[in-house]
Amino acid sequence: MPNESPANADRFDVIVIGGGPAGYPAAIRAAQNGLRVACIDEWKNRDGSPAFGGTCLNAGCIPSKALLESSELYYRTQHEFAAHGIRISAATVDVAQMQKRKSTIVRGMTQGILALFKGAGVTPLQGHGQLHGGKRVEFTGHDGARRSLAAQHVVLASGSAPIELRTAAFRAPHIVDSWGALDFPAVPRRLGVIGAGVIGLELGSVWRRLGAEVVVLEALPDFLAFADQQLAKEALRHLKKQGLDIRLGAKVSAATVRGEEVDVTYSDGRAEQRLTVDRLVVAVGRRPYTQDLLAGDSGVDLDERGFISVDEHCRTTAAEVWAIGDCVRGPMLAHKGKEEGVMVADRIAGRFGEINYQVIPSVIYTAPEIAWVGLTEEQIKASGRAYKSGIFPFAASGRARAMEQAQGFAKILAAKDDDQILGVHIVGPLAGELIAEAVLAMEYSASSEDLQRTIHAHPTLAEALHEAALNVDKRAIDTLNR
Repeated sequence: MPNESPANADRFDVIVIGGGPAGYPAAIRAAQNGLRVACIDEWKNRDGSPAFGGTCLNAGCIPSKALLESSELYYRTQHEFAAHGIRISAATVDVAQMQKRKSTIVRGMTQGILALFKGAGVTPLQGHGQLHGGKRVEFTGHDGARRSLAAQHVVLASGSAPIELRTAAFRAPHIVDSWGALDFPAVPRRLGVIGAGVIGLELGSVWRRLGAEVVVLEALPDFLAFADQQLAKEALRHLKKQGLDIRLGAKVSAATVRGEEVDVTYSDGRAEQRLTVDRLVVAVGRRPYTQDLLAGDSGVDLDERGFISVDEHCRTTAAEVWAIGDCVRGPMLAHKGKEEGVMVADRIAGRFGEINYQVIPSVIYTAPEIAWVGLTEEQIKASGRAYKSGIFPFAASGRARAMEQAQGFAKILAAKDDDQILGVHIVGPLAGELIAEAVLAMEYSASSEDLQRTIHAHPTLAEALHEAALNVDKRAIDTLNR
């Protein structure tokens, strides 16, 4: 550190280290609360350009959704439009244009953060931030210049990084992480994906729709083991029908680049198997990213898994130092991190701030989409609580049939004693949008009867939730009550 006392340092009310979906909302809300705020972020894109937004905006949520949308439109031209009477005889894939569109969207979103900072009065600092004792932050700009900063409060929002397997170490362009899989310049003929979680399924879907032969290797014996298993089985059926070769119980022991191919060795529980692909994506999860974040005197503890230790309000073990997003416990979801950032910024300002961690929705943007909130049927059974359930298939939805997307169902689980909604699980068209109604209902501890008595416009996809709620008490109108 330079010989510079905190008294002479640049002083802020709040310094946020990390400008991703947890950090930048924290900075903006703190500024809205009348505090002097700086937000530090060290992200650099492939071309070396700095950008706010973290993994989500630059190499995750946003670019993946751009490619998912483009690839789904191409897939629909081949497999769905004819049913509408629309015949396209010579549709082709222009991957360069898809990638250009994706990059334009990402650039607009990340530049938008700088505009939001300017409007809110947040000081953006692009470079590395390290926390020292006494809430002192050493900032090193991308040009190497160093500044000593001090704050009343520090918020750590350093995010996460892809997990690298020893058996399948990254070796671009052949063995890549999720960011690398978003930047393929051409459709690989044969694509392997290690991991059938959210990231693996979405990336596998993109390139399968565009023509790649895709094999997904999942070490666990159950598909989407963390989701409701009735939902998971339905999703697996549709994904396999689309051509995704999903192999469960497949534990990878080696991946070797040979020329322009990757030889993968895995065990399926019966024998050792081999797979040869042109590109291999490793999507087995993410780990908290805290590299060079904490000086030895920071006072901030990490847990046994490398996450920053926090309480229910995201306070760390150091006074007036907070941590949010992927670097702390809980699901690694952008919206979870965003709400933690808002909560912390409000609590710093002496306002009320709280998060209901039991009602955080999850979405997988495959086609059909997969979304859920609350408890799975397996979790409720294990708890011993008596419950009831209702299902409505999208095959009975006039809106879904008109869209030629009548796959999947909506499922509601409610307590038998007081009828409180315990979980909602949807696989079907726009499930990620439909789950919002379920989240709102559960946030207010609604019963299935509350949804039954709520008028839904006709014809809409949202009626599926209405009918599923009715089916909880076997009073559905537009489907058989089972």
